[in-house]
Amino acid sequence: MAAVLDSVRAFFAPTTFAIDAENPSDVVARENLLDRVMGPDRRKKSSEKIRRNRVPAEGLALVARDRDGHVIGTVRLWNVEAGVNDAGTPINALLLGPLAVDSRHGGKGIGAALMRAAILEAKNRGHGAVLLVGDAAYYERFGFFAEKARHLVMPGPFERSRFLALELTEGWLDGAAGMIVPSGRMLTGAPVRRAA
Repeated sequence: MAAVLDSVRAFFAPTTFAIDAENPSDVVARENLLDRVMGPDRRKKSSEKIRRNRVPAEGLALVARDRDGHVIGTVRLWNVEAGVNDAGTPINALLLGPLAVDSRHGGKGIGAALMRAAILEAKNRGHGAVLLVGDAAYYERFGFFAEKARHLVMPGPFERSRFLALELTEGWLDGAAGMIVPSGRMLTGAPVRRAA
């Protein structure tokens, strides 16, 4: 991860921000940023059901910092099973989100830098595919398209045209069909629902 972050830092050296690994002291700033950017209903989204009480995928929680070290952008990726393949075997993948940039820093390429760093790090860590729910016009430039997610569904309501996938390994999602379910580690002390 250090090599990826160093290359991103070098690429954006003349700018006013840096991409870095999220650390525990970023939690409050990240949550405040997400509340400002995404509004009070952000926790009602289908993607949030998958993330709830889970830990992001190893090494795939990134932030953008301004020159003073303040968090001005965030992206996280989460371990999921993207349905099953033709043989009925679960397909491991990542769910990206949320991606957010402080509105006072919009138009500086921060969101794009976070996306590129996250995708590169996911690929370097051997992940095969990334899924997300978002604006196709924005995410297509990173290689995300609805076609590869056409037989997959999110838990709860979602807009089919906004459900996108990027294969990091060609053919990873071939035959993928079914529900996206969380597969990542639980937060320590997270409530566990037990069957009645």
